[in-house]
Amino acid sequence: MGLIEVNGIRVYAYHGCLTEEGRIGGQYQVDVSVEGDLGPAERSDRLRDTIDYGRITAIVRDQMAVRSHLIEHVCRRIVDALQAEWPGPWRWRVRLVKEHPPVAGAVDHVVYTLTA
Repeated sequence: MGLIEVNGIRVYAYHGCLTEEGRIGGQYQVDVSVEGDLGPAERSDRLRDTIDYGRITAIVRDQMAVRSHLIEHVCRRIVDALQAEWPGPWRWRVRLVKEHPPVAGAVDHVVYTLTA
């Protein structure tokens, strides 16, 4: 059983319930991990036998470009897209960080994590 982690995918996006968030946007960070049988890649040394983390990054960027009101919804879309790209018994975890959300008080970030 192996684990691949792609951490700190930084994206500027326009998610949120407020009209201003759709206009101004904000900084986000996404971490993706996938767990499963990576033995074939360990033995073959071929990219086709593993999960391509360059492709993970591209999928995250594509999904982050589609505006949503809730980061929960964005996480679900990312997981769905990853599962569509790599069907099978993989265990995915997506952690989405919204930096400096527009809430009363000083808040550094909010986080939503989805495991599927």
